[in-house]
Amino acid sequence: MSHVAVENALGLDQQFAGLDLNSSDNQSGGSTASKGRYIPPHLRNREATKGFYDKDSSGWSSSKDKDAYSSFGSRSDSRGKSSFFSDRGSGSRGRFDDRGRSDYDGIGSRGDRSGFGKFERGGNSRWCDKSDEDDWSKPLPPSERLEQELFSGGNTGINFEKYDDIPVEATGNNCPPHIESFSDVEMGEIIMGNIELTRYTRPTPVQKHAIPIIKEKRDLMACAQTGSGKTAAFLLPILSQIYSDGPGEALRAMKENGRYGRRKQYPISLVLAPTRELAVQIYEEARKFSYRSRVRPCVVYGGADIGQQIRDLERGCHLLVATPGRLVDMMERGKIGLDFCKYLVLDEADRMLDMGFEPQIRRIVEQDTMPPKGVRHTMMFSATFPKEIQMLARDFLDEYIFLAVGRVGSTSENITQKVVWVEESDKRSFLLDLLNATGKDSLTLVFVETKKGADSLEDFLYHEGYACTSIHGDRSQRDREEALHQFRSGKSPILVATAVAARGLDISNVKHVINFDLPSDIEEYVHRIGRTGRVGNLGLATSFFNERNINITKDLLDLLVEAKQEVPSWLENMAYEHHYKGSSRGRSKRTWSLTPRGTGADL
Repeated sequence: MSHVAVENALGLDQQFAGLDLNSSDNQSGGSTASKGRYIPPHLRNREATKGFYDKDSSGWSSSKDKDAYSSFGSRSDSRGKSSFFSDRGSGSRGRFDDRGRSDYDGIGSRGDRSGFGKFERGGNSRWCDKSDEDDWSKPLPPSERLEQELFSGGNTGINFEKYDDIPVEATGNNCPPHIESFSDVEMGEIIMGNIELTRYTRPTPVQKHAIPIIKEKRDLMACAQTGSGKTAAFLLPILSQIYSDGPGEALRAMKENGRYGRRKQYPISLVLAPTRELAVQIYEEARKFSYRSRVRPCVVYGGADIGQQIRDLERGCHLLVATPGRLVDMMERGKIGLDFCKYLVLDEADRMLDMGFEPQIRRIVEQDTMPPKGVRHTMMFSATFPKEIQMLARDFLDEYIFLAVGRVGSTSENITQKVVWVEESDKRSFLLDLLNATGKDSLTLVFVETKKGADSLEDFLYHEGYACTSIHGDRSQRDREEALHQFRSGKSPILVATAVAARGLDISNVKHVINFDLPSDIEEYVHRIGRTGRVGNLGLATSFFNERNINITKDLLDLLVEAKQEVPSWLENMAYEHHYKGSSRGRSKRTWSLTPRGTGADL
């Protein structure tokens, strides 16, 4: 088959050039790893049996021991792989039970420089010294290697000028004033240093309002566009409070619960997320903002070896990110206790309800040992605010503040939306034209409706010579993580995905989202195209439309008009005719294939 660009390719090229889609600022892949520490054979058993809390020492075990702060997603073996994701076929992968040296061990054991603050280097103990072991606000010495791994990616192209125009509405009693910079609110030396390392210069709208609300220990219900920076909006103030207050009773309860390897963990903060991908992303952000602190984040989710997750938990857990089903399993096994949980976050709450997690969520929050509302501090984040979410907010939140950033359920004006009429039989050929116009180095996310369709389209693109990968619900966790790594790193700049990847994924520099198959409801459309234009960056979303998508016509038209996007004339006519047909029974049917189709002109 010859895939010569059709007559509308020139128009596509011009539009893509205007959006700088061929720029080379793709996110970098994994960081460079160094070799792990060699342990002589006669010392290996001794190393493995040491607990993460030694009663004969000043506190946390030395970095010479097997590290308590070993982290999911960190360097895991002596072959030098440093990323949670690994290259295809390498056989080396970050795991929950990281057998090699963790990235968190030896903090302060290398290098002379400090990312922030000044320290006395009296040794490698996790505590600075015995007198400071209760002061969680004091930063630990830096680790060059870990700092490089956590912060080498960076954030590029944030379009703050457009962000400043986004309307924000906060309602509730005694709502704290918003901030204009991170320095407007006291978050402590650790947080401010990590913000600097992350290269965040200004807070996004949701951060401007949510951070002071959470710092004032007010419950929060926030509705914000996807990609608005809401993960940092709750992690920054929560971790700041934990550093300021210390572990409290949670650490004592954990010590008294049993010896190392059998202790139940009592996290101070719990973050619930609907999918494993989103849970891992939140966890990775928590790792950044807990750098050089005594807080140890963990993540648990379904589809992975529960034994490895348990071993990771047993090394200590202060901030837990979890999917509801796996957390219930851990609680029933006696591995997690919520008795001392001060901070509860429900992220993508509407998605969790859509996936049927409400019974598990209520089991976790209302039917176990979690402190009641009014005692704990609860935050809910959602892209939409249907009645089910309103009921959940009523039951879980105490005198909460409602925060709406932009219109609830809207799309970002940073995303240029194009809708083009494409017959089902022409979709693959048209997709090739789009990919040729986009350029080889731009990250492109292609959404299809079915798992079979994802596999078939990936196979087609592969045989056409495109570096691509795919992700859907039937893929193993290992394959899903590898596919995401290949996409993020740019090795496979085309990702074919079903709706499993539509929510929550935070992939920087996605230039183009293509709805190869449009979804059946407008909310799913909003979440799909929200994978581009994230955190103020510019992006493009192209949707293939035909007679199968008539049911979404009116909602799609309204969304395009509200987002000030170009509306094809045929879509306006179809929306009018569809509405006219719906209100006038018995009228003759129209043949939609005769509707003028927007090809080049409407692109």
